[in-house]
Amino acid sequence: LGPSGTGKSVLLKHIIGLLKPDAGSITVDGKNVVQLKRKELVAYRQNIGYVFQNGALFDSMDVFENVRLGIVDESKFKDLAYAKARVAECIRLVNLQPDVIRKFPAELSGGMKKRVGIARAIAGNPKYLLYDEPTSGLDPVNADVIDALVQRLDEEIGVTSVMVTHDVRGAFRTADRIALLTAGKVVAVGTPAEFRESTVPEVR
Repeated sequence: LGPSGTGKSVLLKHIIGLLKPDAGSITVDGKNVVQLKRKELVAYRQNIGYVFQNGALFDSMDVFENVRLGIVDESKFKDLAYAKARVAECIRLVNLQPDVIRKFPAELSGGMKKRVGIARAIAGNPKYLLYDEPTSGLDPVNADVIDALVQRLDEEIGVTSVMVTHDVRGAFRTADRIALLTAGKVVAVGTPAEFRESTVPEVR
């Protein structure tokens, strides 16, 4: 959590290695991401699914091809039978109907686009999921649907999720631990219950 412009999305991009920090290190599974060479970075990213703020779907591709892009293993990506089965499974996991697979992004609602973005992020069987504002721009009902989906995926496919969000209510409902980022620094970390009791001025 944190106000706009404080570095939440930038932090996610550092974790996945899209940006390099001016100083310091980012350690994931005992590896310093900053020091990874190109091939090591490619292998490292295969364990991470990234859900972009606006869905970031390719307008010229249907849902099948968009989700298929998330299959990071090249041989599996090229195996059409595997790709069809995997895409269908991912669409099911995000609670979309099978007929969505042949639609194009322009035919989808905002909430459906977000879910297709999540389906693409899980297509490669990641260990970690990074969500950049997954509920932004959604009405409260669809925001609740996405929050519930994040929780269910954590349980059903066993991923660890890191979510950047402005939605305090959603964060309190979905998170095991919350970090508050202010002016580029983490000023508080704790459970939702600890945050409710916190005396840190920024948390209050």
